[in-house]
Amino acid sequence: MIKIFTVAEAQKSILRRDRALEPQVPSALQASLDRLFGRGATPETAVSHILRDVREQGDDGLRDWTLKIDGVQLPELTVAPAEIKAASTRISISLYEALSFAARRIRQFHALQPLPNWTTQELGGTLGQRVTPIKRVGVYVPGGTAPLPSSLLMAVIPAQVAGVKEIIVATPPDRETGKVADVILAAAAICGIDNVIMLGGAQAIAALAFGTESVPRVDKVVGAGGLFTTLAKRQVYGIVGIDGLYGPTETAVVADDSADPVWVAADLLAQAEHDILATAVLFTPSQTFAQAVQVEVGKQLEALSRSEIIAQALKGQGGIVLTTSLDQACQLASDFAAEHTCITTKNPEAYIDKIPNAGGLFIGERSFEVLGDYVAGPSHVMPTSSTARFASPLNVLDFVKISSIIQLDDATSAQLSPIAAQIAQAEGLTAHANAALKRTA
Repeated sequence: MIKIFTVAEAQKSILRRDRALEPQVPSALQASLDRLFGRGATPETAVSHILRDVREQGDDGLRDWTLKIDGVQLPELTVAPAEIKAASTRISISLYEALSFAARRIRQFHALQPLPNWTTQELGGTLGQRVTPIKRVGVYVPGGTAPLPSSLLMAVIPAQVAGVKEIIVATPPDRETGKVADVILAAAAICGIDNVIMLGGAQAIAALAFGTESVPRVDKVVGAGGLFTTLAKRQVYGIVGIDGLYGPTETAVVADDSADPVWVAADLLAQAEHDILATAVLFTPSQTFAQAVQVEVGKQLEALSRSEIIAQALKGQGGIVLTTSLDQACQLASDFAAEHTCITTKNPEAYIDKIPNAGGLFIGERSFEVLGDYVAGPSHVMPTSSTARFASPLNVLDFVKISSIIQLDDATSAQLSPIAAQIAQAEGLTAHANAALKRTA
């Protein structure tokens, strides 16, 4: 069952964003931390320990922590290119075609994003910008409770469109088979990726950030993951670039009574299916509609294979917020700044500009979030935990760097030098001023 909240109740509970400052550590996870790292160990200290070991021990540290955490012994850390290619023949033809179709749409979408080099002579000489791709990128693909080939497509393809030549995929091995799932390897083959390492969690991020005997050091790490992956990305930032720090996935739905409660309930359940920490929130001014969705959630939940995960997620972070108007619903949704925000109202276009903060806007009932997860086109790697207030979905700009071009002519340089010297002297930087004034002598 999903609970209905007043706005005041929701603002004190499910809409509070400061809860992200204290990540929830389930009791089973804390027991594992105590066993592996000592009593009272925190996720942050555990990640620091793993990063240090991998930096100092290389491949041996990776194998050691993969055995301790995942229970998998890895004679080899990388998947043979022939094995990646062969995986495509071990999945069904229909699944291979679906992944290929998704890959084409993702590529077509990102190819439309401009990456402009430009110059101007209007300011004296030549000024401008140069866009160049990052040389080597690491893409983290979650394994966890389910393999996610879509996450590989959504991160690898924008990098390829941007012109990145070297892409290394890191994904955890299955604990039972000790291998990477065929569906992930097939997705890699579709993208032409032949460098896949069998690593998950903090040890994967450490390998990509520091490099080891088997894993080349990358310039940037992208992709969402679990708590340990996120904490590791935070700790290695500066040694490598990162795309963002992603928390549990989340969806906000803004709806009125013109929406179909069956569809909206299905969308909320789909989001809650990801993780017990996933968030699914509906904002609506209609109590009748809220109650109809509440009933539908209960009905549909019974038939779903991950019903226990969904129930925990809805109880912990989910809810229906009864607002005074659609305008208030939009304002609350924008303040919440969810990873995904869906507008399912009679005239959804009228509310787009009322929600400036969202990782992805899904406009109308037919543009539902699940399509964004797989085949719509934009990358599904989007900002979470209210970071959509200042961050963007993964896109081709994440895989390039901009260099400023400064080539002044003599007259402009002479004109600017005394002005620069004056500002430098005001800052007490006399060597700066000296360098500028030498050009005016």
